[in-house]
Amino acid sequence: MGAARVVVTGLGAVSPLGLSAEEMWTGLCAGRCGIARIRAFDPTGLACELAGEVPDYRIRDYVPKTHRKAVKLMCRDIQLAVMAAREAVANSGLITKGIDPDNINVDPTRLAVNFGAGMISCDLVELAPAVAASTTDGKFDLRKWGKQGLPLVTPLWLLKYLPNMLACHVGIIHDAQGPSNTITCAEASGHLAVGEAAQVLARRGADIALAGAAEAKINLIMMVRQWLLQRTASGCNDRPESACRPFDADAAGSVFGEGAGVVVLESLDNARNRGAKILAEIVGVGQSHNAHTAFEKLEPDGKGLQIAIEKALDDAEIGPGDLDLVIPHGTGVPADDRAEARAIEGALGDVAASVPTWPTKSMLSTTGAASGLLDLIAAVRAMNEGLIPAARNFTAPADGCHLNIAKETSRKQIRHALCCSYTHGGQTAALVLKQYDQNGAAG
Repeated sequence: MGAARVVVTGLGAVSPLGLSAEEMWTGLCAGRCGIARIRAFDPTGLACELAGEVPDYRIRDYVPKTHRKAVKLMCRDIQLAVMAAREAVANSGLITKGIDPDNINVDPTRLAVNFGAGMISCDLVELAPAVAASTTDGKFDLRKWGKQGLPLVTPLWLLKYLPNMLACHVGIIHDAQGPSNTITCAEASGHLAVGEAAQVLARRGADIALAGAAEAKINLIMMVRQWLLQRTASGCNDRPESACRPFDADAAGSVFGEGAGVVVLESLDNARNRGAKILAEIVGVGQSHNAHTAFEKLEPDGKGLQIAIEKALDDAEIGPGDLDLVIPHGTGVPADDRAEARAIEGALGDVAASVPTWPTKSMLSTTGAASGLLDLIAAVRAMNEGLIPAARNFTAPADGCHLNIAKETSRKQIRHALCCSYTHGGQTAALVLKQYDQNGAAG
């Protein structure tokens, strides 16, 4: 039996532009910016007081009654993942235990879960008393930590912050009994999770997979760390809507945020048999690793990302000229954007100067592991609408960038779309989507 074709049948997103995939897409099309002054804590004194925060929500509204006791063990990353997963499943037409336990139409033993997670930041109020009790003359004392600090930490504290708990809660809620895995490769986690889920389905290890990622990067310690690494936008606190400028000559750094995205993937046979609406096909997966000696930066030539893109194109059995849309990682950090531009240009050759390239983080912020899924969902929507929205905050290209950044909204048939991402640890990933003809053939 040959490899199964893998298609997308459901979308779920929680982002700074709204609590659903539809709200995110509408906001992207309108060029709306989800970046504003931080509300989660008082950011006064930070070099960057901005972030992309999701709108207010009540997690209990997104969790079945049978699982609500577990809410106390959900950090924000987990909450966002659970919310996006619920929407994705409902959007697909699947009925799991988490949607309606009396009308399930899924074989739970054939339902897989693959999630990407980032470096989950704990709430300071949960650890600060324990750390304060573990100091001697202003310095952390490991002996005091064991005797006086740890007893001040709730015994179940760790269960809120283990990265595999995103997939765990989603799997329990929807009774997914198939293969399950968590990938923790920072910003590349989302694309890698989708790629692995697609491979599980292709080898027929499951019929359906919930593939997603989530991360909440709005944390004081994380913000300070990114500033020390010189990645945050500076001098932009009075103009949040123009703070993040990927590939632009006036780019001043990244703005961090939070979000989650989940897609329902199915084998083509399974989707057809149940009459599902097929939104796109996953046809190419590529990844590589090529760490720069200066870990805080992407390697200047972008070679690792170039390799991942080339592998994804080879896997999809297409050439650069077949691409109609590229959604890059594009964080607004000048050196990283230049390196990414070189990677895309190296992989696509002359085509890079003509294929529309649409960075989204000027509106969505840099959401860590979630960013790849939010971009993938944006690509699926663009493909189905035949629409490429304009890039926000792009006026003139940065030196060394020769990409065709989408300055204006355009109507276009998107037969193939490329999404890519990288981390400062050297992991890179790329995915190729293909338009699906509802009459039965790939577009």
